[in-house]
This record gives sequence, structure tokens and C-alpha cells, in this order.
Amino acid sequence: MHMRPPLLARALRLTTLAAITAPATALAGGFSLNEQSASAMGVANAGVAANPENATTVLFNPAGMSRLSGTNISFGAAVLDIDAQAKRDSISVTRKNPSVPVRPATDGGDIADPAVLPNFYLTHEVSDSVDVGFGVHAPYGLAADYEDDFAGRFFADKTELTAIAFTPSVSVSNGQGLSMGAGLNIMYAEGRLSRYQDLSDSAGPAALALPEPYADIEGDDVGVTFRVGFLYELSERTQFGLTAQTGTELELKGDAEISDVPVPPTYTQTTTLNEKVTVPLAIPESITFGARHRLTDKVTVLAGATYARWSRFEELDIISREANGEITGSSEPGTYITHITERWKNTWQFNLGGIWQASPAWAFKAGYAWDESPVDQYVTARIPSEDRHWLTLGTQWQDLRNGWTVDAAVGTLIFEGDAEVDDREYTHQNPTEPSSPANYQGRYELSAWSASVQVSKAF
Repeated sequence: MHMRPPLLARALRLTTLAAITAPATALAGGFSLNEQSASAMGVANAGVAANPENATTVLFNPAGMSRLSGTNISFGAAVLDIDAQAKRDSISVTRKNPSVPVRPATDGGDIADPAVLPNFYLTHEVSDSVDVGFGVHAPYGLAADYEDDFAGRFFADKTELTAIAFTPSVSVSNGQGLSMGAGLNIMYAEGRLSRYQDLSDSAGPAALALPEPYADIEGDDVGVTFRVGFLYELSERTQFGLTAQTGTELELKGDAEISDVPVPPTYTQTTTLNEKVTVPLAIPESITFGARHRLTDKVTVLAGATYARWSRFEELDIISREANGEITGSSEPGTYITHITERWKNTWQFNLGGIWQASPAWAFKAGYAWDESPVDQYVTARIPSEDRHWLTLGTQWQDLRNGWTVDAAVGTLIFEGDAEVDDREYTHQNPTEPSSPANYQGRYELSAWSASVQVSKAF
């Protein structure tokens, strides 16, 4: 049986690329990352907008720099380890041609490897009322990689997003307990996504004897968000903080490549197709409230809440950037290769934490956060996500003579249940395209732990 070239080309156009969205490796709402500071992680980020312990306040609330004296630095790293794997007996796969089986068909293995997130922050007191700061951190990220013989390989293979942000900031104080700060997040982001191609609708059973084409896209972009913060000292024991961050839309520009494409009329040889593409990716606005209250000389309690507007991530499009490309064949740039409806929802994160100052040198911390997942109606193989509970413990040691401080923290994520994936390839795609019976279903077991260390110094 031979595939006619128009049918093969159409199959490739319809199945070229999949969504670049957050799999289980995202530890906060969407693809945000919680682990930006060991000192904050010890209390599950509770009250970070109102608790300027060290230079990490550059990120959490730039207004907090006004509470620091002289020059301060903080640097460290976090390690994240996620276990996310489909339950073998829950997997069900239907190809575009339901009569053609998927062979081989495994559960894809554990899709997430451990990741390391470094960070660095610096503040400097310019005058009694003005402070400046700078930070380098990883605000967003995700990574997932299925085994090559994964049963759902026509829906997802690799998904990666790496972002690094440079954060210049400034704060001013009125000298009467009120401070205001502002900063920029200048982000560089690069992403990758891939999957295998299903030719069963064009080739029928003959697809089992043909190579499975492999679609791979990589792209990058630079974006900017703006953050403003306020800090108010109600009394020596009580502080309140508020920060808000604007959103933006990244345009990940790069190249799409489809390898091992069978060449008509014999299909005994293969070729590689290339085309320049762009992938818009929405970054949400957010607002964070924090409170800090010192109950006694030894005990401090913290609380906070963050609201993120993930609903701006309504769809994910992969768009051709060239005319007469090898994949789309369109005479005009701007042709949609893929249009995926996401319809994420806005989310809340609530945090509670406490600090016990056991001695002048040693403090112990604990925290809890409830973190809502923005993924609602469309749960795919790239997004095995659920609401989660974050439990953390931390400790802090201070060298009172030399001004050095070391923080260490560990945390675990407890997911509210198995992630139920129902990945219907075209039911929420471009409505002008014909529907397809292709479907991947599975239940994912999710668990995670993290650890972080941080060194701070006041000069």
C-alpha cells in the first residue's frame, strides 16, 4: 500500500507539533518555580513580601531593600526531583486510524530528571532613603522526557522550557515605616518540544512498517516584566507587604524539523523537512500579599497569598515564519501549523510559616503552602498536573561576629490525587481541521521533593 504525496503532506501538517506547556516538573502554578531562596523555602514562601531577611528581597519585594543596611549578598541553589509516571494498567491509546495498534507501547518511564536552579542577589544602600539591588534567578522552567517507545509518543516526547531573569531594582523609604520598590525582570527563555508522527490515517496498517517521523522544535526569546512592591511597618513586631508583577508574551522563535519522513513513491527512503516557526507563550500577571508578626522574642509567624492570572494562557499556537516552507507549503508566512486551546484558569497559592529563634545563632523554620494548578479542562500528556500541598522545613545559622548566614531547607509535594490525562489530539485544536479519533489516556502518579542551600553576607 502506498501513500499519495498529498495525503502524507497533509498528515504531517496536521500532526507536526504539540503544546509547550507545564508538565509535572513545574513546582508552582503553571510553569512558575517556587524555589528561589532557601531562606524563603524554609517557611514555604510564607510572608515573603513582608519579611526582608536578606538580599533575596530583590525578587520577592523590592521595597524590602529599604530594611537592609549597607551591602548584602545572597547566593545559592535548589535541587528539584520529580517522580511522574503513568500507571501501566491505566494507559489507553487510539491512533488516527483506530484499527492500527501502537507498537511498542510502554508507560514511558519516569519523565522528569533532577534539576538544579542557582540564584544570586545583591543590594546596596545608597543613602538613608534609597537602596538599589540586582538579582539573577530562574523564575520559570519545566522539563519532561518520555522513553522512545512510550505508548503516547504521538502526543508527547520531550518538553523543555528554561528561563533566566536579571532583576535590577530600586527602593525608596519615607523614614516613617513605608517603603516602595520597583524592579524589572529581564528574561531570556528557550524552549523545546518534540513528538513522533502518526501516519496511520494515510498509510493504514502499512504505517507499522514505515519509519515514524520525528518532529522537533527549538526557539528562544527575551521578554520583560515589571514588578512594584510596598512594605509597611505597622509596629516593631508587625509588617505587611504587597507586590504586583505585570505579564508579558514571549515569542519563541526558532526552527521546526521533521526527520525520517518517508519519501514517495516507494517510501523506502526518508528525508528531513525544516521550517522557521514562532511559538507565543503567555507569562501571567500576579499579585502577592504577605504579613509578618513577631509573637515573642523567639517566635515569628508569617502568612501570604498569591493570585496569578494564568487565564491569559488561552491557546498555544505554532506559526510558520516563512513562505513556501517545507512543512506547511503555504505561500504566505503566518500559517498556523498547530492551534491548541489551553484555557488555563487563574490560580491561588496560600502560605503559612513559622520561625523559632532557638538561640542567637540558630533558627528553625517550617512552612505549608496550598498550590492550585491552572490546568483544568485540557489535561494532556505534557501536563500531568494536579493541585498540591507543599510542606517544608528549614534551618538558619548566623555568624553574628562576621555577618555570614547559611540557610538550608527541604520540601516535599503532596498531590491531591493522580493526574487524569485525556489527550484528544484534535478535539480542542483548530476548528477548521477535521476531527480525529486519536486519543491518549492515562493516570499519573506524582510526587516530588526539593532541597535548597543559601549563603548570605551583610557588609
